[in-house]
Amino acid sequence: MLYTKISHMKPAERVEALTTSLVSLSSVNGTVGEGTKANFIKEVIMSYPYFQENPEHVWEQAIPNDPYNRKNIFAFIEGHGESRNTVIYHAHLDTVGIEDFGPLKDIAFDCEKLAEYFSRYEFDQDVQRDAESGEWMFGRGSVDMQSGIAVHLANLLHFSENLHTLPGNLLFMANPDEESQHSGVLASISELNRLKKEKQLHYLAAINTDFITPLYDGDKTRYIYTGAAGKLLPCFYIYGREVHVGDTLAGIDPNLISSEITRCLHNNIQLAEKIEGELVLPPSCLYQRDNKESYNVQTAVSSCLYFNYFIYERTAKEIMDLLIEVTEEACRDTEQKLSDYYEEYVKRTNLPKKHLTWDIQVYSLEQYLEKLRSRGVDPEQCIEQAFKANEHLELRMRCFQAIEELQKLDPDQGAKVILFYAPPYLPHNYLKEDSTRDQLLEHVIKEAADKTAESTGETFVFKKFFPYLADGSFLSLHETDGEIDSFIRNFPGWNMIGTIPFKDIRKLNIPSINMGVYGKDGHKWTERVYKPYTFHVLPHLIQQTTVHLLQSYRMTITAKEPKGEG
Repeated sequence: MLYTKISHMKPAERVEALTTSLVSLSSVNGTVGEGTKANFIKEVIMSYPYFQENPEHVWEQAIPNDPYNRKNIFAFIEGHGESRNTVIYHAHLDTVGIEDFGPLKDIAFDCEKLAEYFSRYEFDQDVQRDAESGEWMFGRGSVDMQSGIAVHLANLLHFSENLHTLPGNLLFMANPDEESQHSGVLASISELNRLKKEKQLHYLAAINTDFITPLYDGDKTRYIYTGAAGKLLPCFYIYGREVHVGDTLAGIDPNLISSEITRCLHNNIQLAEKIEGELVLPPSCLYQRDNKESYNVQTAVSSCLYFNYFIYERTAKEIMDLLIEVTEEACRDTEQKLSDYYEEYVKRTNLPKKHLTWDIQVYSLEQYLEKLRSRGVDPEQCIEQAFKANEHLELRMRCFQAIEELQKLDPDQGAKVILFYAPPYLPHNYLKEDSTRDQLLEHVIKEAADKTAESTGETFVFKKFFPYLADGSFLSLHETDGEIDSFIRNFPGWNMIGTIPFKDIRKLNIPSINMGVYGKDGHKWTERVYKPYTFHVLPHLIQQTTVHLLQSYRMTITAKEPKGEG
């Protein structure tokens, strides 16, 4: 979809044509298709007249040590005047897989054929109605988020053809691997800092176009998110007391402890943060299983458990403190239950009591390492050896294996739960109410949204946190050095697998704004994007916002880069 093919089109037609072309190219996460998609995006940009004249303004950045040869794509437009103020456009180029399409896999990237299929699909009236209307584009990645890339590419063309309307600079970047480890945006941190230093750029904001969707039936609101939620993966290594099933009442089954912790945590809305007007989610269980690999009549020795835990305003340290408290309560309940069962068993059988303890100790990893050091154990060496010996395992299981090796070195082989963090970790990025810069930024964005609302009749509502995971999380850091150190001390093998450049992110301190494409059923086979808003309204909204940000004298106030403890 080169310039010659879209130059004669109207703006909305450009976005639609670009989206169709982008969707047609598979870029499923963890495949070479991500590199192919990056090459296509670069080729499109290079075909624009501005970049034909300034080819050095388009470049790629290889993702270090990447098995799929993935890359980031950058493009830079210098506006008129000498302003160093810069707005970033960013989007991820990967998609989730197509297994959910089943027998329709062959047309998962064919927008027209899917629309035709769904127009006859009688099992979901909403889907069929949308397909029949002609106002929705179907296909893997249509809403998440090839259309978002298309909007940026169209606006890049718009401003490159109208430099006199751009009172500052634009920096575009397309990143791979958002759907998994975020290696694309993490690699981009160094490049953003390089550009900031070499070109003396002042980044005002980063605008992401990740998809927005109705929050309830009949919802037609267009949400603008001025921040991104973070994510933790709290993990629980649970060591019990194994027994033969013929002596089951004398054991401490780690699965029972695991189940009690899950009961206390999973979807427990009381553990979610309370932020008025925001879609705030509770922790949810992603993995729960014991270490048995085959059948036998012995109860399990250990169990592994981890949760997705969104963070909004809380820190990793606050979450760890909360989880320790909840886990201790769950273990006390389990102890009482086991004791009661055993007492009733002895009563029924008239057998003499065994000298058993039901104590279940609870530690954070930081606490457990201190305990081991006090007993002459070198935990760091043990963790390093465990990671090297288990390189064939995926990251989370390598972390669990390291904790298991530590447990083997512990002279105290009693029942215990060890809490720690494993990847992925996403920082939260949001506008602070006590920050002059952040409040001025929000005011300027609202002005642009109000103007767009007046001309289009759309209803915009501002929210503080994008409710899903997004690359924008990695563009700013709110935690103090002390809070980051606390997180790292509870993360096994950080020096080997930790990939987040905290200091470099702190240097950037870029607010993340999500003005997303609008659609339904992201990550589902019925995924679709709404063309009237996404192709017609959204590009104009982002143009308005870009110009408002760059024009506003108020945004020339340079916010002090936050120090480690502030």
